[in-house]
Amino acid sequence: MMNAIVLAHRWLGIAFCLLFAMWFATGIVMHFVPFPSLTEAERFAGLAPVDRAKPIMAVADAVAASGLTEATRVRLVQRNDGPVYVVSGPSRLRAVRASDGQGASVSSPEIALALARAHASQRGLDAAHAAVVAYADYDQWSVPNGFDRYRPLFRIALGDAAGTELYVSSMTGDVVLDTTRSERGWNLAGSVLHWIYPTILRRNWALWDGVVWTLSLLALIAAVLGAVLGVIRLRLRERKISSPYRGWHALHHIIGLIATTFVLTWIFSGWLSMDHGRLFSRGQLTPAEAGVMNALPDWKTAALRDRKPISSSAREVEWLGFNGTIYRRERMGLDKQLLVRPDDQEADMFSAQEVERVVARLAAGCGAPSAVAVDDDYPAQSVVSGAPIYRSRCGDLWFDIDGADGSVVQRLDASRRAYRWVYSALHTLDFPILVAHPRLRDVLIVGLCALGLVFSMSGIVIGWRRLRRSFAG
Repeated sequence: MMNAIVLAHRWLGIAFCLLFAMWFATGIVMHFVPFPSLTEAERFAGLAPVDRAKPIMAVADAVAASGLTEATRVRLVQRNDGPVYVVSGPSRLRAVRASDGQGASVSSPEIALALARAHASQRGLDAAHAAVVAYADYDQWSVPNGFDRYRPLFRIALGDAAGTELYVSSMTGDVVLDTTRSERGWNLAGSVLHWIYPTILRRNWALWDGVVWTLSLLALIAAVLGAVLGVIRLRLRERKISSPYRGWHALHHIIGLIATTFVLTWIFSGWLSMDHGRLFSRGQLTPAEAGVMNALPDWKTAALRDRKPISSSAREVEWLGFNGTIYRRERMGLDKQLLVRPDDQEADMFSAQEVERVVARLAAGCGAPSAVAVDDDYPAQSVVSGAPIYRSRCGDLWFDIDGADGSVVQRLDASRRAYRWVYSALHTLDFPILVAHPRLRDVLIVGLCALGLVFSMSGIVIGWRRLRRSFAG
C-alpha cells in the first residue's frame, strides 16, 4: 500500500507540479485583476436619455412585432439611430424599432461602429480612431455563457491610449463588454491560465467543464497523497520533529507540512468551483418556480402604466411582469429609479409586501421578507446601487429578491449555503471578518499563494530530477 501511495504521488506530482505552480501564481493576479466585464456603472454611463419627442409604438405592439411569444421583460433605450425596444424572454432577445416595429438587429459593421462611438461618447472615451476589428461568436474575452443571447458580437477598437475595445451585440445593438489593454494583458497571465480558458476549449462548455474538472480532481488526489506521505514520513528525534530527507526533498517536505491545510483546502475548493451541480445544488429555480417568476403578463395592460408620461431624465425604461401584473421601471441614475405600480402609484423600489406576495407563490411557509445586511454571511447585491435585497425564508429554502427589478438574485437551499463556505470562503477567503478588513485579506491571499508557489517550485525541481534519472537510465 505504501509503495502504491509513493508511486501515485510521485508520478501525479510530476504530471501536475507545473499546474500547481501556475494555479498559485495566477491566483495572486486574479485576486487583484478580475476577468474583463462591462460593469453596471459603465453600461449605464453609456446610455443616452430617451427621446420623448418622437412617437413610439405601444409596448404590446412591440412585443407582437418581436415574435417572442414568451416575452417577460421589455426595455426601451435610445440608440443613435432612434429609440429601440429590446424584448426579452427566458432564453432569447429581439430588438425592434420603437417607431414602426421593424427589426433593429445590427446587420452591418458601420452601424455597430456608430453605436460603439455613441456609447464611448456618453462615457467620455476617445473614439476618434475607432474601427471594427472583428465579427465573431467567440473570442478570448467573450466566451462566458452570459453572452450567448447577444451573439454574434462586433468588436470595436477605440484606438485610445488605454487600448479600449467595445463589443456590440448584433442581436440588440447593446454594448455588452469592454476590455482595456491592461485588463487583457493581466488576464492572459491570470484568469486565462488559471481557468485553462483558451478560446478553442472554452467555447465548448461541456468539453471545458469535463477537462478542468478531471484535472482538478487528479490534482486534489496528488495533494491528498502528498499530505498522507508527509505526515507518515515525519521523524521524532530527541523530542524534535524532523524530516528524513535532505536538500530539495526536505524543503518540499517541510513546506508541504506547513502549507498542508491551505494547499488541501485551496485545491479542494478549486475543484468544487467546477462542481456545476455534481455534488451541490446549482442555486437555480426549479421549472415550477421559474414558471411563477417568468409568468407571461398580459402585455395589453402595459398601456395602463403609460398614462403617466415617461420622466424627461429617464435613460432606460423597462416594463416587467411581477406577480402577474406589469410594472414600469425608469432608470434616471445609477442609484435612482422610479417604479410605476399597477395602481399608477409611484415608488422607488418594490416593497417588502409586494415581494412577500410573489414569494408565497414560490414556496409554502415563507416568512416575511427582510432586507439582507451588507455584511451578511450570504451577501447579494442589487442591480441598482443601494437598493435592498429582500430575503424570504421558506423553511430550509431561502429566496433573495432584488427590490429594484424584482428578479431572483439567489435561491439558497441547505446545499447551496454549504457550497458558499466550502467553495467561495475556502477559495477566496471571503469570510465576513476578512471582507471587513480587506488589507489583511490581501496579505493572507498573497502570502498563502506565495507559500504554495514555493512549495510547487520545489516539486518541479524534484520532478525534473526524477525524470532526468529515469530517462538517463
